[in-house]
Amino acid sequence: MSRKSEVIFLRKDPSAEALEAWIIGLRREFHRYPELSFEEYETQKKILKTLDELGIEARKIADTGVIASICGTGPGPCIALRTDTDGLEVQEALEQRNRDYISRNDGIMHACGHDGHMAMLFGAARLFLENRDFPGEVRLIFQPAEEIPPGGSERVIAEGGLEGVDAVLGMHIFTNHESGSVGFRPGPFMASTNRFEVTLVGKGGHISKPANCIDPVRMATDFISSLYPALDERLEQDRYVLGVGRIQGGAQFNRTPDTVGILGSYRTFDSCTTDTIDRTIKECLDRVTERYAKEGEEFSGLPNYELDVLHGYPVLVNDPAFTEAAHSELKESFPELTIYPDMEKTFAAEDFASYLQKVPGIFISLGTLNPEKGIMEINHSCRFDIDEEILLQGTKVFHTLALDFLKNPKKYLGAA
Repeated sequence: MSRKSEVIFLRKDPSAEALEAWIIGLRREFHRYPELSFEEYETQKKILKTLDELGIEARKIADTGVIASICGTGPGPCIALRTDTDGLEVQEALEQRNRDYISRNDGIMHACGHDGHMAMLFGAARLFLENRDFPGEVRLIFQPAEEIPPGGSERVIAEGGLEGVDAVLGMHIFTNHESGSVGFRPGPFMASTNRFEVTLVGKGGHISKPANCIDPVRMATDFISSLYPALDERLEQDRYVLGVGRIQGGAQFNRTPDTVGILGSYRTFDSCTTDTIDRTIKECLDRVTERYAKEGEEFSGLPNYELDVLHGYPVLVNDPAFTEAAHSELKESFPELTIYPDMEKTFAAEDFASYLQKVPGIFISLGTLNPEKGIMEINHSCRFDIDEEILLQGTKVFHTLALDFLKNPKKYLGAA
């Protein structure tokens, strides 16, 4: 992906400047008071209050989420615009730039751009309210708990959040491309996320008597060292990532522990790769337990293991027809906008994928990388921040694509 030395933002007019100031103010207010997944109660109150001030009726969904609608002047399709609302368990670092809006909630931070996502969705809502000359309905989804699998999207769907929806649009702020640019790709765009937890059960005892023990620490070492080459033999390395994030076991230096726990995760772009990894993990565990088996009544049933695999977010797949139509509309409406229509797939994961399994739509990456402003830290960093000039831009992208879909749904849905 190329990098441009000069960032070009969408042209602003006096009314846009007022809207931009309002959006930035909202973003900063959300940023000051982040809340963890399914604990977004104060965030929910702020969302409901703001919607009420705008004259938009709303209701709660998925416990700490909010859903609302803006209807046009006549019948037509329905498009959902979705934002996430939760923060992360991160202690925000104080910098000169964020001094006025640094998190007031100790140990919690909007370190992934969700504060900006909410502000942009409110901006788009205001644009639709200013001119209701459109058919159909715009559904606003303020979704909780994007950060923890299985994610708040499943709750929103289960509680009817997508009923009557014909298409869905989402956007995420990332620092992997320059401020003001947008990126996407048709088909698989973001990976599935999967977690595995293993408990290896051996036989504990004094470390001076290894013949009387089955050492789960050595079993864990052998399992991990055999897993990576086994996967490399079966899969190309660009099809997955896998890592172990925690190994836990034992309490003192001179005792072989009874158990060792291993916690890890892996990400893929298709279910076939996921199945291969699932199978390989189990086969490696079977071989390790067979290798460490010992004869004797005291070793009966040992060693063994427990394996728990959580398949979290599915692969995020942008609808090809919708993506092509969105690309065409953005080029026509914003000729100065930098667009990456075939952005590389990313091993990042998003529970927006669940919506795209139900209805066609697109998930767009909005760049915020700006070295001149010192905005370079990746998402989830304690120094992550947003180039706030992109917020009006994202708002206009939301509004433009949603409005064009409502007026021309056939070109987005692949119909002639």
